[in-house]
Amino acid sequence: MVEIRYAREDDREFWYSLDKHLPLQQFYNKIRDKTGYVLLEDNKPVGLLRYNLFWDKFPFCTMLFIEQNYQRKGYGRKLMEHWEKDMKSKGYGMLLASTQVDEDAQHFYRKLGYKDCGGLVIDVPEFKQPMELFLVKGL
Repeated sequence: MVEIRYAREDDREFWYSLDKHLPLQQFYNKIRDKTGYVLLEDNKPVGLLRYNLFWDKFPFCTMLFIEQNYQRKGYGRKLMEHWEKDMKSKGYGMLLASTQVDEDAQHFYRKLGYKDCGGLVIDVPEFKQPMELFLVKGL
C-alpha cells in the first residue's frame, strides 16, 4: 500500500538519508509550511519531494528522490502527481522543476508534461556545477 503525506518531525532521519542538501532549519520549515512530502510503501518511507515558491508565486519542486531499491516503480510519478493535485487545489496554475543537464531526471519530467524553459549556469568556483535546466508545466 502506498501513502503520501506531509513530512513530519519523526521523518528527519529518513529525510536526511536521501536529502544531503537541506539545512536543518529548512527541514523544520518544510514541516511547518507543509512544503515537503514523504511517500511510504507499506508504512516504510521510500521517497520524498520538497518544494518552495519561486518568486514567492510559483511552486518549484526543489527535490524529488526515491530510495534506489524503489526507483523505476512509479513512485516518483505518484509523488509528482500528488504534488500537482495539491498545488492545483491551492489555486496555482503553473509549476516549475529543475535538474542538472547531466542527470536523467529531465526525461522523467518531460514524460510528465514539463517543458524546458531555460537554464542557469553557475561558474563560481566553490559552487560550480553543470547547467541547471528549468522545466515548466501549466495546470
